[in-house]
Amino acid sequence: MELRINRRALIGLGVAAALTASSFAMLRTDSGNASSHREAPAIAGDPRNDNTDVYAFVSPDKADTVTLLSNWIPFQEPQGGPNFYTFDTKSRYNIKIDNDGDAKPDITYQWTFRDEDRRGNDTFLYNNGPVTSLDDQNLLYRQRYTLKRITPGGSKTLVSNGIVAPSNVGPASMPDYGTLRAQSITGLPGGGKTFAGQSDEAFFLDLHVFDLLYGGDLSEVGEETTKGYNVNTLGLQVPIKDLALKGDAKRNPVIGIWSTTDKFSPNGHVQVSRLGNPLVNELVAPAGLKDAFNALPPAKDADVPALVKRVTDPEVARLLQSIYGIKAPATPRNDLVQIFLTGIAKGNGPIAADLNSQSLNKDAGKVRPAEMLRLNTSIPPTKDPNRLGVLAGDLQGFPNGRRLVDDVVDIELQAVAGAAQSGKLVPGLTDKVDKNDKPFGQVFPYIPLPSNVSVNQR
Repeated sequence: MELRINRRALIGLGVAAALTASSFAMLRTDSGNASSHREAPAIAGDPRNDNTDVYAFVSPDKADTVTLLSNWIPFQEPQGGPNFYTFDTKSRYNIKIDNDGDAKPDITYQWTFRDEDRRGNDTFLYNNGPVTSLDDQNLLYRQRYTLKRITPGGSKTLVSNGIVAPSNVGPASMPDYGTLRAQSITGLPGGGKTFAGQSDEAFFLDLHVFDLLYGGDLSEVGEETTKGYNVNTLGLQVPIKDLALKGDAKRNPVIGIWSTTDKFSPNGHVQVSRLGNPLVNELVAPAGLKDAFNALPPAKDADVPALVKRVTDPEVARLLQSIYGIKAPATPRNDLVQIFLTGIAKGNGPIAADLNSQSLNKDAGKVRPAEMLRLNTSIPPTKDPNRLGVLAGDLQGFPNGRRLVDDVVDIELQAVAGAAQSGKLVPGLTDKVDKNDKPFGQVFPYIPLPSNVSVNQR
C-alpha cells in the first residue's frame, strides 16, 4: 500500500516538515513522556495486575517485524525485597491486535505464569549466592510462563516453559544481569522473539502534572519523577505479516493494539486493567468512570456517551484555559476523536491525512470508534527519531504507534491544546523532561535493563 501523506496534509495535521526552527526551539527547552500508572481506584491497590504502558513500533533493526511491549507493576523500588516483583500466577496477561477495524481482538498473545520456589522453610533469600545463569542453583525463586497465540480459529501454544528474567537484586547477587536477560529471550516458531522480565521504568515525565498541571504556574517541571524505578515487561517481536489482516501487510498495513489483564475470580477471569494510548484513563476518563473503563472492551467504548464526551470536550483543554489562559479549541473535538478513537484518515474528520486508521486497510470493514494504539506498519523506521513524533513530521512516532523515545506527555498536551488543528505548537507547554535517564537498546527488547540502585540515594 502506498502511504498517501503529502506536505499539505502534514500542515493540516500540525506536523509540517514545516515546523520552524524557532517554534521547535521554544518547545525544546526540555519535555516529557507519560503513561498510565495507578490510573483507577481499584487497580491502584492491585499493582501486579496494573498494566502501565504499551509500545508498538516497526523494529528499527528488523524493519520486517513489529515490536510490541507492555509493562506491568509500576513504581518498583529496586531494593523491594525479599520477595521482589512477580507476575500474578492466577491472572492472564494479554496483548491484543485488531486488524480489521471492528475493535475486537483478531489476535491475542496471552501469557500465564507459574512459580518455581525452592526456598521452603530454609531461607528468606531470593538467591543464596551469585546468579550467573537462569538455571543457576543459587536462584531459589523463579517464574516460568506459557505463551499462547489466540485467534477466532483457535489457540496455539508458542512457548510452554519460558523463564522470566528475575528481579535485579544487586551486583553481588547478579554480577552480569545483561546475560540473564539475554538468556530469557526466547525464539518463536515461524520467526520472532519473546521476552518476560524486569526492566527499567522507561517512560519519562514529571508527575507533578497532577498538582494542578505543574503547580498552576509551570513551576513544578523538569524532574523525572519515575527515574530509578523498574517495571515488569512482556515483549514480542513478530513478522509484520503475522499481525496484518489476511496476512497481507501491503494491502492491510494498519493494526490496533492494546493490553489487558484478566484476573481470576470465583466467576472466572475478569478484565481488571486495560491500556492502549497513554494517559487516556488518567487524564480523559473522570474518576467515576475509571474502574469501568478498565473493565470495558474497546468494542463497547462508543456505547458510553459520557466517555466519548470526555474526548470531544476534554477536561484538560478547559484546565489549560482556566489555569494558563491557553484558549481551548472549539468543541466537539473531532481531531481528538481521530487521534484516540478512529485513527487518522481523511475520511474520519478534520485532520486531512491518511496515517493510521484501519479504514486504510483495503480488506477492512467499517471502523468502530474505540480507544487503542494504532500503528501503520508500512512506515519505515526513522533514522533519527524526533521525540515529538508526528507533530514534528516524524511519521513513525506517536500517535502512529508509540516508540520508547516518544515524548507522549508533550505530544498529548500539544494535541489537546489544538496543535493538530492549527499546525502550530504552543510555546512553553512542556514538562521539561525530554528523554529517559537510561539509553534505549539497539536490539530487542530495546527497553533498558532494570536498575539495582535504591531510588532514595543517601
